[in-house]
Amino acid sequence: MDIPTHSTIDDLQALVHSLIDDDDEDDEKSNNKSKGIPYSFYAKIERKNGVVDEIEITNSLLDFLKEYKNLVSTEVTLQLTYQPLAVFKVRPVTRCTATMPGHTEAILHVSYSPDGQHLASGGGDTSVRFWDVNTCLPKMTCKQHKDHVLCTAWSPDGRYFASADKRGTLIIWDPHQKRKRAHKQYITGLAWEPLHLNQGRGERIVTSSKDGSCKIWNVRTKQALITLSGHTDSIEAVKWGGEGFLYTASRDRTIKVWTAKEGDVLGKMVRTLKGHAHRINCLALSTDYVCRTGPYEFAPSGRPQRIFSEESNDEDAVQKAKYQAAVERYQAFRDQQEGDGQKERLVSGSDDYTLFLWHPTSEKQPVKRLVGHQQAVNHIQFSPDGRYFASASFDKKVKLWNGYSGEFLKTLTGHVGAVYQVAWSSDGRYLVSASKDSTAKLWAIPSGKTAKATLPGHADEVYALDWSPNGASVATGSKDRTIKIWKH
Repeated sequence: MDIPTHSTIDDLQALVHSLIDDDDEDDEKSNNKSKGIPYSFYAKIERKNGVVDEIEITNSLLDFLKEYKNLVSTEVTLQLTYQPLAVFKVRPVTRCTATMPGHTEAILHVSYSPDGQHLASGGGDTSVRFWDVNTCLPKMTCKQHKDHVLCTAWSPDGRYFASADKRGTLIIWDPHQKRKRAHKQYITGLAWEPLHLNQGRGERIVTSSKDGSCKIWNVRTKQALITLSGHTDSIEAVKWGGEGFLYTASRDRTIKVWTAKEGDVLGKMVRTLKGHAHRINCLALSTDYVCRTGPYEFAPSGRPQRIFSEESNDEDAVQKAKYQAAVERYQAFRDQQEGDGQKERLVSGSDDYTLFLWHPTSEKQPVKRLVGHQQAVNHIQFSPDGRYFASASFDKKVKLWNGYSGEFLKTLTGHVGAVYQVAWSSDGRYLVSASKDSTAKLWAIPSGKTAKATLPGHADEVYALDWSPNGASVATGSKDRTIKIWKH
């Protein structure tokens, strides 16, 4: 098919809609549905080393041809592919709607619940605070910790909240009771078992510690199920993947992969991933978002598409419904991934200034070594659809990468201090970053290299950041002891 070179993304979308509508002209319902679906477009090009790559067209065909003129021949047909994007559009956050005081020391963590209805924070004042996201008022303050709260995490079904501190204490919070467990040294990471695994019981959590070990806990029976030993130094990050594996990253420069799937031997080490030349600081999985949000999927209104009656007397029925929804969502996510992308992808960031892209469920060797940062990589996060990942570094830069091939896409510059954290909007169209320069910045992805908006107002470094899964708001937590809520 001949297409004018000046065709823009909108022109290509109109063409795809017309072709689909012609195919489905007898189906009025399908017709109407297809008109509202946005698409992204990719061009297949062969690089000089023979590797075939798919490059996203972000503006027009003409701009793409100019940028890749050395690789695209006018004698060969250019193959374009398209992929549907989320219909649910998140609006850019640009204004501060609330400042929430209460903490008496720096805030180190803020996190929204999977349904976006609750916000929790933890920090240097040893307290955990729960906030009402509608009124921005405190609901509960919990002061059971005896030292800095270093990490927090909601369970995928929203029933539990976990917090861990510098003394190695883990506390599981639910509406009725609190439970404690301990490592010998402080806890560096938490990860809940994804809800689509283990029949949706949602009751296992893994903790990593500076003492070089990981422990898997059952929060219902209040027991440590197993201790994972094998690293020779502090474990800096832990992830529980959607395929039933645990991933631990350590100062000993290795990542270890452990079995945690029902039917397998719990905690068996299956492979060690080597490549980094310095300690590994952070991990990110392509399945992070779908595992974090469990059964909750959001409609264009920002409300959950599946409503679960939490007040039902039949708790087992509610949990079973959540499990089925989580399984369906995870399978749908896998079906949307392309080629090798259907494998769970892992990215690691290190003090050696590099990132590595892995297929950790099946391969020991990295897919690609990613260079470009000029200081330690501090945080990585995949976009919800797995198409991109962003890395934050102490070099004051955020870099954007292709989530399948690891190809470098662009550098987002604007911060004048180290970037501590990044968070994606649930539709993958925006990214927000938090920095030592006391600001957060909003970026449009993948089009902009400069910030779409700067979110000022904090009086000190911004350590903590999260974007609500329903897209409604962003929460930032600072060394100035306040939390700010940002909305459109």
